[in-house]
Amino acid sequence: MKKNKFSGRFIVFEGLDGSGKSTQVSLLDKFLRKKTKKVHCTAEPTQYLIGGLIKSWIANDWKSSPDCLQLLFAADRAYHLEKEIIPLLKKGVTVICDRYLFSSLAYGSLDLDFGWLLKINEKFVLPDITFFLDVSPEICIERMRKERFSIELFEKKEKLEKARENFLKLKEKFDNFYIINGEKKIKEVFEKIREILERSQLIKN
Repeated sequence: MKKNKFSGRFIVFEGLDGSGKSTQVSLLDKFLRKKTKKVHCTAEPTQYLIGGLIKSWIANDWKSSPDCLQLLFAADRAYHLEKEIIPLLKKGVTVICDRYLFSSLAYGSLDLDFGWLLKINEKFVLPDITFFLDVSPEICIERMRKERFSIELFEKKEKLEKARENFLKLKEKFDNFYIINGEKKIKEVFEKIREILERSQLIKN
């Protein structure tokens, strides 16, 4: 995997669904826009054609092998980088992404070889910093049930528990991968994120 050599910063939020990623992405977006107008928020799976296929798979509208699904994730990511993320980074824009390749590694390795997953993602740009919002599967499911009519494929308790374990292991394999207690109050979570960003000099006070 390649380090980000472009002038823009690449920040990623990871976590189980219901962990509060979208909320923290929004808070960071608002915070950074007060310092610079060059901020862009995005997410994976994307809104592009391949991303739509993935969302349909996750919603159980159609089926394929786990290998096929992960190849779709990699294809969606390749297009996402080529058409959206890298052009913005080249212009000096800070890109904040809700989910990235770490989700593929954590969820994909529930069924597939971790080494193979690394291989199909090896040419992609690494984020400058990644925040994993650590929230227990029980709390995530409780939050999701309050907001959604159904629980999607990846949102069953056993899978969430295993995916969480896989996310936590990624800290040992990747630099600048921070585990944040996402069970604290929203403001406290954001203050911790802001503190780490300032300490790492990715943003200035």
